[in-house]
Amino acid sequence: MRARCVGAILSGAALIMSAIPANAHAAAVACGGGVSTGRVAINGCISAQRGKEGRVHVREITAYVTARNTGPRAVNISYEAFFRVVSGGYWVKLGSGRTHVPAGGTIEPTEVGSSTRPCGPVKVEIRVHARADGAAWSGWSTAATAQCQT
Repeated sequence: MRARCVGAILSGAALIMSAIPANAHAAAVACGGGVSTGRVAINGCISAQRGKEGRVHVREITAYVTARNTGPRAVNISYEAFFRVVSGGYWVKLGSGRTHVPAGGTIEPTEVGSSTRPCGPVKVEIRVHARADGAAWSGWSTAATAQCQT
């Protein structure tokens, strides 16, 4: 009984410690709408972490992808992420990658690429699409932010 109580206390403490961010400036990840490729659902996600380079305030824009396989077989997917400043910007490729999604499994937000931009009151967005082996490219999943988060 005593060992079980001590184990519960230690596991509770570990859970609380894992919820405390290691970096006080860690950015939240916001995900956009889902799209699909084959039996894999894809979401594009974005974070904007504020920083400073010299006297200039900047934000590190990071694109992520999440994937959920609803099929009975594991699948490999390829994905790409693009970035732009909404007011008059053009799409720039941030990165691409490939991953394995187990049957009925999910991959959590996986970083695809990032870009450092000066802070400003402009809206920025990312878009992500993916392709399962043997399937067509999905539509675009977009996510946006209009601020430098702290």
